[in-house]
Amino acid sequence: MIGSERSDSWRRAFQVELRAEAIGLAFRGWPVLPGTYPAGAQWAGRQDFEATGPVPVHDDWQARIGTRSDQVATWWAGQPYSLLLATGAGYDAIEVDVELGRRAAGVLRSVGVPVPIIATPDSKWLFLTTSNRALDAELAESGVVLRGAGEWITLPPSPASHGVVHWRVKPEVCGWQIPASRVVQDALLDALGLPTYDRLATQLVTAD
Repeated sequence: MIGSERSDSWRRAFQVELRAEAIGLAFRGWPVLPGTYPAGAQWAGRQDFEATGPVPVHDDWQARIGTRSDQVATWWAGQPYSLLLATGAGYDAIEVDVELGRRAAGVLRSVGVPVPIIATPDSKWLFLTTSNRALDAELAESGVVLRGAGEWITLPPSPASHGVVHWRVKPEVCGWQIPASRVVQDALLDALGLPTYDRLATQLVTAD
C-alpha cells in the first residue's frame, strides 16, 4: 500500500513538472513530443514499449511537430510521459561521451560561447544546435553522433531506467540562444586535437 502511494506520488510530481516544461518549450517554438516512460520492467505509454529508451507515444509524431502550446498541454494531462524533442525541425543534437563532452564544454567556455547541454543517465552528453548541417567526417569517425531529421532526443526532466535526464547547461544560461552546428563541431574538433574550420565563430542564432 505504501509502495503504491509512493508510486502515485512520483507519477503526479513528474506529470506536473514535465507538463509545465513541455508547455514552456512549445511556447518558445521547440518541437516537443510526448514519449514513453519507465514503469517497472516495461516502458509505459505504448504496447510496443522500447527497453532501450523512450519513443514517441503517437505513431504520427512527425505530423504533430509544431503543435501549439495549448494543444501540447493536453498530451500530458493523463500520464507522466517523457519529454522528447524532434530533431531536424530547427534543432539538432550532437551526442558525445562524457569525457569528450567535458573537454568540448571547456573549449566553448574559454571563448565565451555557452551552449545548452543535456546529460543522460547512460553517460551521454548532447549539445543542442541549429539544424541543417552535416556532421564532420572526422567527428563521425571519433564516435560523435548527430541527431537530426527523423529522430528525437529525450529532454529534461524525463525519468530514465536508472536516473533522470538533466541539464548540464540550461537554455536560460545561453539566453535561449542556440548556436550554429559548426560552432559546436569546431569545439569538438579542438577538444580532439583536430583542425577546425571556423575557429569557433561566435555568431549565434536566436531561437524563435
